Formats: sequence, C-alpha cells, structure tokens
Amino acid sequence: GEFQCAKVTVPMDYANPGGDTIQLAAIRASSTGKKTGSLLVNPGGPGASSYDFIKDASATHFSAGVRNAYDLVGFDPRGVKRSAPVTCMTDAERDAARAKVYALETDAGLAAALADNKVIADQCAAQTCPVLGHIDTVSAAKDLDVLRAVVNDTKLNYLGYSYGTFLGSTYASLFPDNVGRMVLDGALDPSISNEDLTSGQARAFEKALHSYVASCQKQGKCPLSGDVDSGVQQIRDLINAVQQTPRTAKDGRLVNATMFVSGLITPLYNDQSWPALTQALEAAMSGDVSLMLRLADLGADRGSDGKYTSNSTFAFNAINCLDYPMVSDAAGMRAEEKRLEQDSPTLGYFFAYGGTTCADWPYKNLRTPAPVEYTGDSPIVVVGTTGDPATPVDWAASLRKQLGNASLLTWRGEGHTAYGRANSCLEDSVDNYLVGGKLPADNTVC
Repeated sequence: GEFQCAKVTVPMDYANPGGDTIQLAAIRASSTGKKTGSLLVNPGGPGASSYDFIKDASATHFSAGVRNAYDLVGFDPRGVKRSAPVTCMTDAERDAARAKVYALETDAGLAAALADNKVIADQCAAQTCPVLGHIDTVSAAKDLDVLRAVVNDTKLNYLGYSYGTFLGSTYASLFPDNVGRMVLDGALDPSISNEDLTSGQARAFEKALHSYVASCQKQGKCPLSGDVDSGVQQIRDLINAVQQTPRTAKDGRLVNATMFVSGLITPLYNDQSWPALTQALEAAMSGDVSLMLRLADLGADRGSDGKYTSNSTFAFNAINCLDYPMVSDAAGMRAEEKRLEQDSPTLGYFFAYGGTTCADWPYKNLRTPAPVEYTGDSPIVVVGTTGDPATPVDWAASLRKQLGNASLLTWRGEGHTAYGRANSCLEDSVDNYLVGGKLPADNTVC
C-alpha cells in the first residue's frame, strides 16, 4: 500500500501556545476506495507506537471495508518513539537495570530501588528536557484535535486500544462536539486510582493464568500436571525458585524473577501465544530459561541483536507519573503489596511497588482520577473482552456508564482487546459501525 508521512508541529505546553513546539510523527495508509474520512488509531501503552502499528499492520489488521472507507492514520503520541521521545538510558544500561534484583520487602531493598529509580528519573529529565513535564494524556488529547484538523476532518474518527481508550475518552470529554465514530476497545476506567488499576490487573492476570493452565492441560503435551490449581502452583514454585536463585540463559544473561514473570505474562495478552508459553515453561522446568527471556525481551521491545526498538518502557512510566498520583511511601507500598498478594497469589508481588518509579519523578502529577463526562451527540462504542488480563472486562461497563451516550459490546474471549482478533460477530459489529455508522445494540455479547 501507499504510505505518506508527516511531521505535525504542536505546542510543547498548551498553557503557553506561543512558546516552544514539538513535532509529532504521523503516517497515513491511503484509503483503497472512495474515502469517507480518516481513522486515527492508538494501539495503547501508554508508550506504544501507532506509527509502527499502521506501517506494519494496517494491511492485515483491518477489514477491506474499513480500508476502503478510511485513510488509516498512525501517530506516535508525544513522548513516544519519534515524537519528542522520553530518553533515559543506553541499551546496555537498560539490560543492566532489568537484570537487577531488589528484595523490595526489606527496608534496604526498597531503599536501593528508590535510589536507582531516582538516578533513572534524573537521567530522563536531563536527556528528555522540559517536554518530560508535558506528555500527560490531556496534552496528548489536544494533539489529537490538531491531527484531526490536519487530516481535514470536522469530526474525529478514532480507534483506541487499552490506554488508547483513556486517550479517546479524555478527548471525548474535552472536545465532545468533535467526536465522530469512536471505538474504545479494552477499556480503561478513568475514574479509578493507580492502586485500584493495579489491583484489577493483578486479579485479571491471575484469572488469565488459570484459563491458560486449564487450556494447556487439555492439550496433550502440557508440562503442568494435575488439576488447574496444582498447575498454577507449579508455576508459582518455578517463580519462587528463580527468585531464590536467578538463572543464566543461553546468551549468558542473568534472568531474575521479575524478568521471568514479565516473560510469563507477555503471552497472556493473546491466546494465540499460549503455545509459546507452554514451550517456555517446559524448557524452564528442565532448567533452561532462554525462551522465557525471549518472551520478556519481546514484551520490552528488545531485539535479538540486543538493541531496543522503542522507548515504550520509559514513555509508559513518564506518562503514568503525570497522569496519576501514586502511593510511594514505604508503609503505603507495603500495604499495597499485601493487598496485591491476595488479589494474585502468583503475580501480586511483581505488581507491587510501582510507586517507586514516580517517588522522585521531577514533575508532579497533573491529574486526579475522576469519572469522564461526555456531552456529545455521536454515540461511542466501548468494547470489553471477558478474559482480558490487562483491562478487566468490568472496566468497559464502567466506562460505558460514564460516557452515557455509548454502547457496550462484549467479546467472550481470552487475551487483551478484541477487534482485529475476535469472532465475526464482534468484527462485523465494529465494522458496521465504523463503515456504516450502525451502532451495535447496547450490551451485545459476541
């Protein structure tokens, strides 16, 4: 297909529109037919590149009908990859940081993690410069309205996944009259605190892990024996063993429990990747963690050549530090750890202590979570997936309620987000809305 690229200039700080500017990278896959407008896409994160998503997947991810009707537009949001990117470390420093081991449950371990995170925060500030204080979601939503004007649409047609639903609902609250056809898939509930968000994810990942084990045990060659609970317990034992004694992978890198767990949860985002998880677990149970490391590297956007292909980890942290006030005092984080270990006995510990990232962040949070309000005339479609580990399905119902003028569409499936990998019932419902403006009946279940 044909791509056009553009750099779009926007104010660094919308409170000072005459001041410094930044450039956003955008890419367009031209419509294959008589186009009705542009469809702007955000694949999530925060920190994921929509530029790459459109460049790599526009031809395969979207139906012929959608490609016919729309120019598909990808853009790296502010702070991401090509658009004034958050920059913090060299690739070698990233490898070293990921391989570090902290005993966070001890005072000394927590102090060490806080000290290291302060160094990283200072590096991010020094290397990224003042734009680091302006990559919050409200600013990104204002950019979205500039992009809408640049593609010459009076209304924004938008597909947002995961964090992209938060960007989309923020846009809808700020520019209600400019909303066209909007699909928010893998909904984030904008009203909840970062702690409740983490808690919801911990429960949903634990549930997804159980679904995976059940499916694994139905296949012939599953390394996890017994019933589902005993299969999950074997995974827990494996994590504990790596926590006691980090393992060395074939490439000589040390794999600690945090890396092991990030390898474990990466394939839970898509049930098509479950067989890869089975392979990695089987190898790890016989002493080789190389495949689990590969899954962790995949999640961190690290190529096999040792080069990181994105800044998604840094952008994720930097955007979240501005979007959420975080509990970052020791007592608060310890209490959160206890709650998370109840929410998720297998993974809870690894979801805890997120506050350490923002504790010494050079910029304070710019937002307090609150329900989103939408007063526009165009109905929005909110999509949830029953087995979603990253955005629990009840968040979709919650966002749909907050928006009011919206319709909830639910896919009975496993993995994160639905449109582009679901059944024809869901795919057709979204296509008919995007292409023909036909709103799916509220509470449709596919």
